[in-house]
Amino acid sequence: MARGSSLKALASAFLSLLLAATASSYSITSKSEKVSVPENAAADLSCEYSADFGDPRVEWKLETSKGIEFVFYNNQPTAAYVGRIERYPGGLRFSKVTRKDNGVYTCEVTSGGYAEKKIQLIVQVPPSPPVCSVPTSSTTGSQVTLTCSDKDASPKPTYQWFRNKVPVPNSPKQIAAFQNSSYTFDPSTGTLTFQPVAKIDSGEYYCQAQNGIGQPSSCGAVRMEVGDVNVGGIVAAVIIVTLVIAVIGLALWYAHRKGYLPSVCLRKPKVVYSVPPVRDTDPEDDVDFRQKSSFLV
Repeated sequence: MARGSSLKALASAFLSLLLAATASSYSITSKSEKVSVPENAAADLSCEYSADFGDPRVEWKLETSKGIEFVFYNNQPTAAYVGRIERYPGGLRFSKVTRKDNGVYTCEVTSGGYAEKKIQLIVQVPPSPPVCSVPTSSTTGSQVTLTCSDKDASPKPTYQWFRNKVPVPNSPKQIAAFQNSSYTFDPSTGTLTFQPVAKIDSGEYYCQAQNGIGQPSSCGAVRMEVGDVNVGGIVAAVIIVTLVIAVIGLALWYAHRKGYLPSVCLRKPKVVYSVPPVRDTDPEDDVDFRQKSSFLV
């Protein structure tokens, strides 16, 4: 019984050592899996691999919206990174980063085994004045959308709309001044949608972008006026158009009656076909004619 327990203990210890050895083989570590630096500064992406690899092949790739892009391949930088990066035993160094270098980089190490490590590079870019779209007028009961965006800021900013210098809450119920409004607001996209819009929503609107880098930035304020449909104006316009058409028609009728307008006749000319008369020929006349002709010749 004791011998069986000893064998089980030895087997368990051997299995633990085997798992530990397997776990430590072909491993990669990084000092920081998220690196954040200001634009135009240097940046180090750490990628340290275990001694099991020996002298491995190391490649760096960048995940983009168009797919995977090689950064360091075949022991040298790719064309877009020549003069800007260099690989050292512990990672990859950028001499100067730009906002285009934002993204997730993958360090791949291959030599008998394979391992990889993903590292996110965040290039800090403060927000610029966002591009805002605010309609100057709208009709009560319609849907109105206000947009705000800043494509340069990094990391991506959050947005805040203001009405008459008062922050628009995420939900109308949060502030008494907005409880009679009906809208949805997404701070991550900067979209503010009124559905439906009401007269109480009239006011001066502007949007602010912020991402924790530098100072928040805002667009200029634009006043939006909300009003009812002008039914009286529409009826008046219809009446005026009707009267104008009636006056023009009466003037044309009077000019035609007085003969001021030439009458146009579109009748086709009548064609009369007549059969030419047939002359009765006398045989004797033909003989005389032939004789005369012969005499003349």
